[in-house]
This record gives sequence, C-alpha cells and structure tokens, in this order.
Amino acid sequence: MGKPTTKDLAKAAGVSLATVDRVLNRRGGVRQSTAERVTAAIRSLNYVRDISAADLARRTEYKLVFLLPDHDDEFTNMIHIAIDEANVSMAHERTTVSIIRVPANDPHRIVQEIDGLSSDKVDGVAIMAPETAQVRDAILRLNACGIAVVAFVSNQPNAQSAYFVGINNEAAGRTAGQLLARFTGERQGTILAVTETMQSRDSQERRLGFDAVMAKYAPRLWVHPSMETYADATRTAKIITTALHNNPEIVGIYLMNHDISETMQAIEAQGIPQQTVIIGHELTPHTRARLIDNSMDAVITQDVGHLVRSSIRILKARITRIGTVASQERIRIEIILKENLPEDMQV
Repeated sequence: MGKPTTKDLAKAAGVSLATVDRVLNRRGGVRQSTAERVTAAIRSLNYVRDISAADLARRTEYKLVFLLPDHDDEFTNMIHIAIDEANVSMAHERTTVSIIRVPANDPHRIVQEIDGLSSDKVDGVAIMAPETAQVRDAILRLNACGIAVVAFVSNQPNAQSAYFVGINNEAAGRTAGQLLARFTGERQGTILAVTETMQSRDSQERRLGFDAVMAKYAPRLWVHPSMETYADATRTAKIITTALHNNPEIVGIYLMNHDISETMQAIEAQGIPQQTVIIGHELTPHTRARLIDNSMDAVITQDVGHLVRSSIRILKARITRIGTVASQERIRIEIILKENLPEDMQV
C-alpha cells in the first residue's frame, strides 16, 4: 500500500478535500470537532505531509517568536545567541524567529505582550515566564486564535495547550539533593535554598524533588524555606547576609534559578567556610569560572542550543499538524563538575 494522501484523509474523516486542506494549513472555518476528526485520521493513517513541497507551492514562511525575560544575565543571553544561530541555519527553510523581552516578574506586562500577538503576523510562540493565572489565560487565548505555543524552560502545566520544552525539573531537583547529600559526607547542619521567584514552575518542581531526596537520604540536614531574590541585587545581598549571619551551621547551598551571579557575590562577600557545598544550575561563563576556582561544587545544566532547536521544531510541527520524534526532543539533564567541563569551555 502506498503512502496515504489527502484524499485518504478526507475519506477516513468523512470530510471534503477542502476541509482537509484548511485543517492542514490551520485556516479558519472548521469546527473543532471536525478538525479533531481530521487530526485523528492523520494519526491512524500515519499520514506524513511533504512540508517542503507544500511550503514551496504556497511560499509559506513560518514566523516564530520567543518571549524571554528582560534580564541581562548569561543564561538568557546564551538563549539569544542560540536563536540567532538558528535563524542563520534555517534561512533556507523559510523560518524566521524574533525575540520579545518582557519583565519576568510582571505578569500584566507579559500578558500585554502575549495579547499583542496576532495570527496574521505570528504562527508560533515559545514562552519563558513564571506560571500565573494571567499567563495561563493568555496562552489559552493564543491557542484559540490558532497560534501554536510551547512553554520554554519553565513549564505552564495549567495551560494544557502549551507543549513543554525543557528538562524534568523535579528530577533535576532530586539530582541536586543527591549531590548535596553525598558531598556533605556525614556532617550535620542546614541547607539554604535560593531562587529568583517561587512563581516559576521550574523552581517549584526543583524544590519538590530536592526536598524528597533530603528527607529520604539526608535527615541529618535541615533545609531552610526558599529565599526569593526577585532579581534585585540589594534584596539579594540583604537576605543572603542575614541568612548566613543567623545560621553559622550552614553546610550547603542550593541555587535553584539560572542567574546566580549576584547571589554568589553576596555569598562570597560573607567569607563562608571552604567546605560549604554549593550546587547550582546552568553552565554559563560565570558558573564555569566558579567550578574552576572551586567556589561551586557542581552545576546541573541543559543544552541551550537543543532547547531552542527543539522548540522551533515542535512549533513548526504543531503549526503543520505533523508529529515529532520524541527521543529527539527530550532535553537531558547533565551534571558538570570541574573535572568534566567541556573542552571548549575550559579556561
């Protein structure tokens, strides 16, 4: 039997060829139930669309947007660089990716930018933002307008239409817990947990996984409630100074968010004992330098280029209603120590 055609799809779904064409090209005028029948037929017949030929015939251009926090930090800048690289590599694929920067801790401004996206100018958007009711509702409005959405780095589980691209953050938290439990040996004491905001789903999930391991494998250690910096340097210095001054028995620190430069500066300013174990996230020039000078013990990271490329592939797949290779899109957790830094990141 040959490859299924659009005629086969129309017959299986009980609709016209014109309806199949509207569904495949995400045009309006199709009831949700009818679109679902066509989508079900696509899956049951294993229909694979020749996207290159279709794009060439219709001169289709995919217009994608990444909504990123307006922080001037190394991790976000690495994402920006990866997007620029993807734009260059995809020039022949008629795909363009732009970036919108928004205040990370202002859900109303985030929603304002999301609601400003229209389906005639944008086909898909990757959103990196804290989880709030306002952002959830804005994502649902995008979906209703036919704009594909992925939740980027930080999940938006209550907006079920947003496919998540990122690591399993609960597993990342468990990994951090195992490292701290092992690296502290038999010492007793307390652990500080610091992040930018607990509104961010990645921090919530990391803390959940971290606490589960601490309770099971290291009851000798007591973990403080999460401290939030809100990306404010003055606040960061104050809460870190106060915590270290009031808790001289601290044996470990878990830095849950991706921008830790101000937190590390505040920690180092207090002159903590050298044996204090510090675990953080994301391999950036800053965390690389801290691994090399032994200020940090380990970094749990994810491949930024893979994050961006996977988001683009998934957005295009959702736009064209084709499947993706699950194993290709799985973002893996990596543990980086001083001893296994990538060669191209050594100094």
